[in-house]
Parts: sequence; C-alpha cells; structure tokens
Amino acid sequence: MSRPVYLKLRDQIAAAIIDGDYAEGAMLPSVRALAAEQGANPLTVAKAYQQFQNDGLVAVQRGVGMYVVNGAADRLRQAERDQFLSEEWPEMKARIERLGIDLSILLAEA
Repeated sequence: MSRPVYLKLRDQIAAAIIDGDYAEGAMLPSVRALAAEQGANPLTVAKAYQQFQNDGLVAVQRGVGMYVVNGAADRLRQAERDQFLSEEWPEMKARIERLGIDLSILLAEA
C-alpha cells in the first residue's frame, strides 16, 4: 500500500527535526521553497506542515514563517520510538526468530 505524499513529506521533515537539520527554534523552509525542493505541490507541503502545527511541534510567527518549537525533537523521537516498538519491531523480531538469526551475530553485523 502506497503512503500519501504528505505523509512521506511529514516523515522527511520529522527526520530532519530529529537529526537537527531543522533545529529547535529554527525556521522551516517556506511552503513554496520546500515544494520546489521536493518537486511537490505546495498544498501537499502545507498539509504536512499543518499536521506538525496541529501536534504542537511547530508554531507560526505571522509575517515570518513557521519555526520548530522547543522539545519537538524529543517528542518526535519518542513518538517514532513508540511506533517502531509497537508496529515494526514485532514483525522484525518474528522474522529474526523464524530465520534462526542469533542476536549476537545480528549485533556483530551492525
């Protein structure tokens, strides 16, 4: 199943915030600038940004733009961690067990 473009953009922006590419207190690129950079429709970018605003991870400064609020990276990291552990890890763990991969071998390969 293919994910909507705005969710893919949301994931890219979230990763950039977690990685510090968009630091807390820093301005996000304008909707038009990010749309041009990503080759996306500005309405799609606006929808992704709106989700961050609804979640309280970015704030709007009228006439200036959107900026990343303090604590956004930690909140995003925790949400991503929770999602990974509840949705992705059980499938990965089951596959590791099914394939008989020893944890020490798996960790040595990393």
